[in-house]
Amino acid sequence: MYRKLKLLPFTGHSLFTAALGLYTVNAVYGDTITMPCRLEVPDGLMFGKWKYEMPNGSPVFIAFRSSTKKNVQYDDVPDYKDRLSLSENYTLSIKNARISDEKRFVCMLVTEDDVSEEPTVVKVFKQPSQPEILHQADFLETEKLKMLGECVVRDSYPEGNVTWYKNGRVLQPVEEVVVINLRKVENRSTGLFTMTSSLQYMPTKEDANAKFTCIVTYHGPSGQKTIQSEPVVFDVHYPTEKVTIRVLSQSSTIKEGDNVTLKCSGNGNPPPQEFLFYIPGETEGIRSSDTYVMTDVRRNATGEYKCSLIDKSMMDTTTITVHYLDLQLTPSGEVTKQIGEALPVSCTISSSRNATVFWIKDNTRMKTSPSFSSLQYQDAGNYICETTLQEVEGLKKRKTLKLIVEGKPQIKMTKKTNTNKMSKTIVCHVEGFPKPAVQWTVTGSGSLINKAKETKYVNGKFSSKIIIAPEENVTLTCIAENELERTVTSLNVSAISIPEYDEPEDRNDDNSEKVNDQAKLIVGIVVGLLLVALVAGVVYWLYVKKSKTASKHVDKDLGNIEENKKLEENNHKSET
Repeated sequence: MYRKLKLLPFTGHSLFTAALGLYTVNAVYGDTITMPCRLEVPDGLMFGKWKYEMPNGSPVFIAFRSSTKKNVQYDDVPDYKDRLSLSENYTLSIKNARISDEKRFVCMLVTEDDVSEEPTVVKVFKQPSQPEILHQADFLETEKLKMLGECVVRDSYPEGNVTWYKNGRVLQPVEEVVVINLRKVENRSTGLFTMTSSLQYMPTKEDANAKFTCIVTYHGPSGQKTIQSEPVVFDVHYPTEKVTIRVLSQSSTIKEGDNVTLKCSGNGNPPPQEFLFYIPGETEGIRSSDTYVMTDVRRNATGEYKCSLIDKSMMDTTTITVHYLDLQLTPSGEVTKQIGEALPVSCTISSSRNATVFWIKDNTRMKTSPSFSSLQYQDAGNYICETTLQEVEGLKKRKTLKLIVEGKPQIKMTKKTNTNKMSKTIVCHVEGFPKPAVQWTVTGSGSLINKAKETKYVNGKFSSKIIIAPEENVTLTCIAENELERTVTSLNVSAISIPEYDEPEDRNDDNSEKVNDQAKLIVGIVVGLLLVALVAGVVYWLYVKKSKTASKHVDKDLGNIEENKKLEENNHKSET
């Protein structure tokens, strides 16, 4: 009678498959191979043995186990020394699986009368290393077939298949464009394969940023799998197809005095390093790097600029406009004129665009340009003619005129009795520039009066005032003197007991302006009334003239009679 052998559950890394009617164990390289004996244990079992078959079919025994003595013996086979283990149920385990373990093993159960055998096929798998792209090209060139690199996959079993990809798409061989060669090398000591796939590739300009990868497809215990390499991007060289010139400037516009940098570039890779720059007025190109610098440009730099490759095969142009602004002020600087003189002033502008011009006097912007037909003291001051080009940042010009209006001292004296009837105020009104110095004296005695008070000097005018209470009639003298002349004026002043004809004092400039404005208003009203009266008079005259037309002849006749009488009287007198 035979008894069934209870198989232990499998806990190793081997997998069992049935292939061509044979029981197959799939093992991972380096793991433990576990092969159960798939025979029913017969009655009268003496021992069990394991062997494997050589390629020529001859057996090699490797393990023995007695059913009675329970002892295990392992044959002296160098490849399996210290690697075998045979359990009580005759399951054979082989540690550290190798490629050489890929054999046909046989479990044998022996009785006195019979020998039972059951073969098991062992398949060993080794996952390859991650593919690496080695011997990468420094760069690729369009229109040239060049070795891109080699995809190397090491330690695979069984051998895998290597595929190249570009941007995730399979690269199929194309004659003179994509050339792929695969080499497989077996390590004799381990039985593992190393695959090397070389790729020759002719790129296009669009491959500049393409990602190249390679993938190995291999078989494992559980089926087919893949491993991908790290992507690689290659520098693709291609010739220049277009040249571009541009102006590098901190501002959108260029003005005189700026520094201008021209930059020329080509769209090739690598870009051209040298160019020919063509400057207005130069017949030959100037060889330079990709930039050409012009410092402190002038208006004559305006024109068309070009750049080309060294071989003059390609060219590009650009236009530069250098903006300018000239200002001529006549007269300018410090100018000294006499009061009452005329002074023509002109501010002439020359510019690349329409300029804005305005005048400033003593830090106040003027509404109109200055014009002097008869200079007055108030015309003196610091004048600035300023002009700008609004579209051109930083382009501004200004010139100054310092106008000095000089005049000899002019004096007018006034007097009045104060309201308290106890004193009199004598005022010396002075005009002149430079500011005259004023002295008061009493005629006859020649004594100086030092208690005079002066008003503020404005627009060449000021007043010197004294208050006196004379007991008798006196003559006061006002002396005004500057660098141009000395002016003396005297005024008789009665004693305080004698009423004095009051004379109004000159008011300050602001009041004078108000008075002038009021006077102008009054004059305007008077002129308007006169015009109305004139119109009324004309109308009345026409009416009277029409009404007296009938009496004209009578008047004329009366006139003739009177004339005749006078003529007769005259003739009579002549005869006598």
